[in-house]
Amino acid sequence: MAPRIQLEKAAWRWVETVKPEEIRQVHIELAYRINLPACQRGTCRRNCKGNPNCLVGIGEQAWLGEIDENTFHNIDDPNSERRDKNTFVGLTNLGATCYVNTFLQVWFHNLELRRSLYQCHNSRAQEHNTESDYEPQSICEHLQYLFALLQNSNRKYIDPSGLVKALGLDTGQQQDAQEFSKLFLSLLEDTLSKQKSPSLQNVIQQQFCGQFSYVTVCNQCGRSSALPSRFYELELNIQGHKNLTECVTEFLKEEKLDGENRYFCESCQSKQSATRRIRLHSLPPTLNLQLMRFVFDRQTGHKKKLNTFISFPEQLDMGPFLEGKEDQKCVYELSAVLIHRGISAYSGHYIAHVKDARTGDWYKFNDEEIEKMEGKKLQLGIEEDIAETVKSQTRKPKCSKGYHCSRNAYMLVYKVQEEESPDSTRNDVEVPGFLQRLVDQDNHKFEEWCSEMADMRKQSVDKGKAKHEEVKELYELLSARDGEPFEFIPLDWLKKWLDDSTATKDIDCSAFLCSHGKLHPDKVGDSKRVSGKAAQLLYERYGGGPRLDASSLCQECVSQRCRVLRLKNQLTEDYKEVSNLVKRSLSGQGFWVGKASLRSWKQLALEQLEEDEHETKQSNGQTNGQGPHSNNSKESGAESTEDDMKTFNEDIVCSHGALSILETERKLVTPEVWTKLRKYFPKAPEFNQSREPCQQCLTLEQEEKDNEAVSKMMALDQKNQLLNLFHEKNRPTLTKWPQGTDMLYIVPLFFVDEWKKFIRRPTKSSPVSNVGNTLLLCPHGGFMFTYESLINGDAQHVALLWPSEWDVISRLFIVDQPISIHCFQQPTASGCTTQFTTQFTTQPDLCWECRESFLFQQQRDLREYTQATIYIRKVMEDKRMTKEAAPEPTASSSEAEEDQDELPKVDGERDPDFSQVTAEWTDTRFTQYTEDGAKRLKLSDDSDTAAPAAAAAPALNVTQLGGIRRSTRHRKLRGEKALIVSANQTLKELKIQIMHAFSVAPFDQNLSIDGKNLTDDAATLGSLGVIPESIVCLKADEPIADYAAMDDVYQVRMPEEGFKGTGLLGH
Repeated sequence: MAPRIQLEKAAWRWVETVKPEEIRQVHIELAYRINLPACQRGTCRRNCKGNPNCLVGIGEQAWLGEIDENTFHNIDDPNSERRDKNTFVGLTNLGATCYVNTFLQVWFHNLELRRSLYQCHNSRAQEHNTESDYEPQSICEHLQYLFALLQNSNRKYIDPSGLVKALGLDTGQQQDAQEFSKLFLSLLEDTLSKQKSPSLQNVIQQQFCGQFSYVTVCNQCGRSSALPSRFYELELNIQGHKNLTECVTEFLKEEKLDGENRYFCESCQSKQSATRRIRLHSLPPTLNLQLMRFVFDRQTGHKKKLNTFISFPEQLDMGPFLEGKEDQKCVYELSAVLIHRGISAYSGHYIAHVKDARTGDWYKFNDEEIEKMEGKKLQLGIEEDIAETVKSQTRKPKCSKGYHCSRNAYMLVYKVQEEESPDSTRNDVEVPGFLQRLVDQDNHKFEEWCSEMADMRKQSVDKGKAKHEEVKELYELLSARDGEPFEFIPLDWLKKWLDDSTATKDIDCSAFLCSHGKLHPDKVGDSKRVSGKAAQLLYERYGGGPRLDASSLCQECVSQRCRVLRLKNQLTEDYKEVSNLVKRSLSGQGFWVGKASLRSWKQLALEQLEEDEHETKQSNGQTNGQGPHSNNSKESGAESTEDDMKTFNEDIVCSHGALSILETERKLVTPEVWTKLRKYFPKAPEFNQSREPCQQCLTLEQEEKDNEAVSKMMALDQKNQLLNLFHEKNRPTLTKWPQGTDMLYIVPLFFVDEWKKFIRRPTKSSPVSNVGNTLLLCPHGGFMFTYESLINGDAQHVALLWPSEWDVISRLFIVDQPISIHCFQQPTASGCTTQFTTQFTTQPDLCWECRESFLFQQQRDLREYTQATIYIRKVMEDKRMTKEAAPEPTASSSEAEEDQDELPKVDGERDPDFSQVTAEWTDTRFTQYTEDGAKRLKLSDDSDTAAPAAAAAPALNVTQLGGIRRSTRHRKLRGEKALIVSANQTLKELKIQIMHAFSVAPFDQNLSIDGKNLTDDAATLGSLGVIPESIVCLKADEPIADYAAMDDVYQVRMPEEGFKGTGLLGH
């Protein structure tokens, strides 16, 4: 079938020869494409939207032919959640609790521990009513119930959230697995010690506790002292070692105590050099060996993982390491290997390889997934491949028979080798009856859930089969045959009807209606013509409406479209003819047409026709040029003002609705041209040649000219009277009080700026009428600035006036409140002489209360900022800049030119910003670097006359009338970087930002501001005095060459809290 656009054109091709009044039924059927041939299955790859008779590719493919029942539902087989025969039960990962799951599986497979836990007294479980859910309270109760479920549950995996919640663990944060093991066993030992049975009180010690002693020998007298101790696991350093034997040997090796670390010998009664070693006395039945993979890195201040390969045996002989007790069993068999996959100490995944004590088979426990190893052998290969990274491409060493190599194993569990016993029931652990009742209750709930899921699957399948039969029945009836009744059904509804995943709603045809209540011709492509019989069945089953049959074909819409299309076809010829006619000279009466309208009339006509073409759409509300089918191309010569034109000839209509007075914007055209234009724009405003321009506009124009003349005269008069103020010549300053006057007047700088705008452009700016001195006063009428504050920066808000200038301003403008500053000599007695000191006062007087509130608010704003810029300047040992302190080379040339423009241009005038970093070379002055790295001014020895002026220069930027306005923009130096911070941000968070910018770890950062060291990492920047535009000096203890070592630091944003606040620490 032809594309949709071609079908639409073909449906209206007849309008070229048929006028609107000549339309017949055959033309209406052509417009609605009633007689287009229907597509056959196999000929269309997708549905032809332009053909209402094409019923292929609307979703029927899924229903025709045989269908697999599984397609009728999205419910997984509940039996996939059922535990496989002769396998173990997994544990759900609650987010980041894989480290908990691995230890629970290892402890579950410790048969002695499991047997002992089952024997613990649990009155709550024994008295529990199975009609309600069992909720354990203590740690023993949780572990009892969890182990019973792991042993006899019908589920493939169970949820350990009860135990995790009881321990108070954060399920979203991965913790130190080795620390968890220590704390949990300690908590379990404390809990079991409260049991009445003596055999249960010491079960943790009996299973995991061994003994060693720290033996110290004095080198002077040979005295030996032993400090006995117990251990539940041996922590073995793996750095620099290749196998487990080397790690154990280093753990027991002799250590020298000398220098400041000497030992106090009781025999010698003094500190002496000595040797110390660990002596193993006894080993537990279950020997836990912690491989110290996670170590503290001083360079970064955080933990890192050692990806060192360590070889360990399946059978471990600890005899050579034991001293005494020759009859003790020393041969151990490997029973579990705990793995950490990942290169970082702060992320990764934990799994456990555990040996079944009953069968000798090895299993991999990976949360919910459990995999049995083939051939009763431990297999670690795939776990080592996952940790391979670009940074570490070390090759795995070859292992001898009976040995395994791993760089991810962090804990090894060995069990003492037992003699073979004919008693096969020794490894059997029975679940007590009171716990088995709880397991049976959970299994019953699981079976009910499985049955419910199976019923839901069956209901979905039954519903799908019924839908299948319905579709096969109705789809055969959909096609409408020639001469038979038909109706139009929305295509979207048919697709949803054939989509099993969507609930079928009523048939809604309301969006397809035109303004006459019938089927809109443009909606034919979004609907399908079906047989009357099929439509009747669909409406009976699903309801809806309005129904669109053969009587719904709209003749009015077809006639209107015919008229518009004929005008569009004729538009090109009329455009050419009008273009030629307007070039001819006018004889007789004519009509006024806007030049902008005349240039773009074809575009406006096209937009008008397209709007008429779609005006029957319910969503219509678009203006010309904004509709979905508008042509956005503009005729050559059209201006931007014409793009916004909505009505032809509106460009010569004034705001009063009459003819515009701007004759240059309109043109006279002949009646012939106007007749043709009127055909396209019947509602356009019409002005014949005799129409007079708008009288109101003419009056306003004359008034505007008169006002401009008055404004020019006013500006010239004010400029002549205040010439020095306008040109900023001979301006008074506060730093050097002018001679000949004891009073200066103050006005807002805003008033002066606005007045200058008016003087420069009197016809474009409004004249200034009042001074507005109340801007500088507080609500009580007091002045807000002191003489010292005006010198130190507040002068940028005000302008100083001579008394003669104030007299002029008082005459020319309305003054709400005069403000003046007075200078007088105050006599003070000093011995026999009287000295005079210069004093300053203001009128009105200073309001100290409001002044203090103003200063307090300023300081508060500096402490409560957000998204402000500060600068980090890196310094070396001598506190000098790492590179020469010159402005950044990235500064634009425009900035350099601006700096040049800001230099003083008056001979002998000193730069008040000489203390700023941007100070440049001047005649007898040059810059040097001080200890904080900033530029400072140094005077030459022969520059005595400059010293007083330099001393009097303000430290901050001061804007002075008659002077040069200084740039307040910070000039970055080499080795300095800008950071965006907030006042409530902590110093620790700032150090993290600095680490990203300078590659200096927080541990090595020494920060200071104005000579004050910043040390409290928990303090906020606002409390530390770090304000916007501050310069923070950074001194690094030592450079970091290996940036890859910082991987772990980049993942840590907050201080580690470990298991603080959890049940493992008794909280």
